[in-house]
Amino acid sequence: MENTKTKLDTPSVSIVETESVVIRFSGDSGDGMQLTGMQFTDTTALLGNDLSTFPDYPSEIRAPIGTIAGVSGFQVHFGSKEIFTPGDHYDVLVAMNAAALKVDLPRLKKGGIVIVNSAGFDKKNLALAQYKEAENPLEDNTLNNFIVHKIDITKLTKECLSGSGLGAKEIERSKNMFVLGLLFWMFDKSMDSTIKFIEEKFSKKLEIAEANLKTLKAGWDFGENTEIFNTRYKVNAANLTKGNYRNITGNHAAAIGLVAAAEKSGLPLFLGSYPITPATDILHELSKYKANNVKTFQAEDEIAGVCSAIGASYAGNLAITTTSGPGMALKTEALGLATMLEIPLIVINVQRGGPSTGLPTKTEQADLLMAMHGRHGEAPLPILAAISPSDCFNMTFEACRIAVEHMTPVILLTDGYIANGSEPWKYPSEDQLKTIKISFLDKPNGPENTLLPYKRNENFVRPWIKPGTKGLEHRIGGLEKQDETGNVSYDALNHEKMIQLRAAKIKKIEDDIPLAKVDSGNEKSKLLILGWGSTYGAIKTAVRESISEGYDVAHVHLQYINPFPKNLGELLKGFDKILIPEMNCGQLLQLIRSKYLVSAVGLPKVQGLPYTTLELKAKIAELLKK
Repeated sequence: MENTKTKLDTPSVSIVETESVVIRFSGDSGDGMQLTGMQFTDTTALLGNDLSTFPDYPSEIRAPIGTIAGVSGFQVHFGSKEIFTPGDHYDVLVAMNAAALKVDLPRLKKGGIVIVNSAGFDKKNLALAQYKEAENPLEDNTLNNFIVHKIDITKLTKECLSGSGLGAKEIERSKNMFVLGLLFWMFDKSMDSTIKFIEEKFSKKLEIAEANLKTLKAGWDFGENTEIFNTRYKVNAANLTKGNYRNITGNHAAAIGLVAAAEKSGLPLFLGSYPITPATDILHELSKYKANNVKTFQAEDEIAGVCSAIGASYAGNLAITTTSGPGMALKTEALGLATMLEIPLIVINVQRGGPSTGLPTKTEQADLLMAMHGRHGEAPLPILAAISPSDCFNMTFEACRIAVEHMTPVILLTDGYIANGSEPWKYPSEDQLKTIKISFLDKPNGPENTLLPYKRNENFVRPWIKPGTKGLEHRIGGLEKQDETGNVSYDALNHEKMIQLRAAKIKKIEDDIPLAKVDSGNEKSKLLILGWGSTYGAIKTAVRESISEGYDVAHVHLQYINPFPKNLGELLKGFDKILIPEMNCGQLLQLIRSKYLVSAVGLPKVQGLPYTTLELKAKIAELLKK
C-alpha cells in the first residue's frame, strides 16, 4: 500500500487512507476465489476506483485438491491513481490453504497482511502442499515479516449456517462469502452490489441465496465486532475522465465491440465458433444478443466454425469466428479460402500457452508469426492486437471495419491475460464510433452490362455481391481467379498478378490506420521500448517510473502489425537502442529486424505469466547504465 496517512475512526479502530492496494485471493479451484475476486472488483469499480485484475487458475475444471498445481488465484490492484497492471507484489494475501500460501507468499510485500484459513493447514493439507513432516508455516518463523490473521473460516462458516438444512459440501462452498464480507469491511466497501448479485443469481434457489447472504454478513460482522482487526483501509475514488463507466473483461468488451460494429454497419452478425479456453466467453456473451439480430452457432469443431462464418459472410453477414492457438491451427486452410474469395471475415484469436494443448488457462503472445505466415501460398492478412481489456472493444470494432471496407479476412490477437482481466471502461456513445461503410454491388459493373466480380477500386478492393442478386451470378471457390472476371485461371502471369494485387490491397490498408506515436517519453530518447498487445500496461508503468528516476527512455506500442503504421520505420530511426519485450521467444523482434534492419534486442518471457514492472525496469537500467 502506498502513501498512507492515518486518522482515528473509533478508539479501537483506525482508518488508513492509501493510494492503491493489491489483493491476492488464493485457494483451491473449488474455493470460489475467482467469484470472490470478481465481486470485490465489481464493487471497487462501482465506487470509482481505477483497477486492473489478473485471474490465474489451473486448466482442470476441478484441479487436485490441496496441491500446488490446484491453486486458483485472483489478483486485483485498485487505487485512486491510474492503474495499468495488476501489481508486482501483494499488499494483502488471502490464503485458503497451505498450498495457496506456499505458492503466493513469495510475492507478498514485507509487512503485508496475510489472512489464512487455519482449517486449510491441517496435517493432510500440509502434506499435499509438500511441506515436510512437522513443518507448519503458521507455527514457525515463515510469517515473521508479515501481519498475520489466522482465522478458522471453515469452522465459522459451518457455525453460521448451522441449522440451515444445507449439506456439508454446500455449506463449505459458502466460505468464500465470509472472506468477501471480511474484505469489504477491511476496505470500507458496501456489500450492496454483491447482495443484489446473490439475490439475482439464486432467485430460484432461495436457500442457497440465504446461506450466501448470511455468510457474507457474518464476514463483515467478524471484522466489525472482534478485536483481531484494528485497522481499516480507505482508497478514494480515482480522478478518471468524466463519463459513464462499467467494469469489463476483454472477452466481454470484444463481444460488445462486435455488436456495435454490426449496428454501425447495418449488417446482421453471425458468430460460428467452437468452445475453447480462453475464448469461449465471447460465444457465451454474444448468445445474449438475439434481439440485436445476432446469430451464434456452436459448431462441432473448429473447421466447421470458420467455414460456417465464411458462408455467412458470402451471404452478406458480418461474420466472425473465435478461437485460441490450437483452434487457429485448424482454421488455416479455411482462412486461405477466405483470402482467395476476398470476402470479409473476423478471426479473434485469444492466445494461450502452447504448443498443442499447452497451458490452456495461461497467457502467451506466441501466435504472432502464425497469424502473419500461417497459411500456405502467398496469403497476407491484416493483423491487429488489443492492448488492454477495454481496448478489446476498440480493436474488435476496428477489425470489423477493416474487414468489410477492404474485403478481407482480419486476424485480431488478444490473449488470456486481457481476455479474462478487467478494468473500468468509459464506454462510447453511438455517435463517437466510426462509420462503417457498406456497399453491395446491385448491378453489372463491366462493359456492355457484364459483371466483373474482381474488378477493383482505388484501394484494390473488389465488390461485395450477395448471392441471388439478379444478373450478378458468378463463380466462387478456392481455385485461382482470372483478374476482374473471376473465372478459373491457371495462367502463370495472371496468378502472379493476382498474388500481387491481393498483397497490394493489404498494404494499402496502411493509409487507413493511425500513424505510430510515442506513448511515453519523446521521439529522441536513447532507448525505445517497443511493445504490442497486452504488454502495454507493464511497459507503460515501467517506462513512466524509469523516466521519473532519470532514465532517458520512451515507449511505442503497436496495435496494427500488418501492415505496420507507415511511419514506423522512420520513427524507429530516432532511437539509439530498441528493446522489444514480448511473451514469446522474439516474434515481433524478427519482424522488426527483417523489415526495418534495426539492431533491436528482445526480452522474451514464456512462463504463462505477464511481465512485472520490475523485470522491465531492470532491463531498462541494464541498457542505460548510468
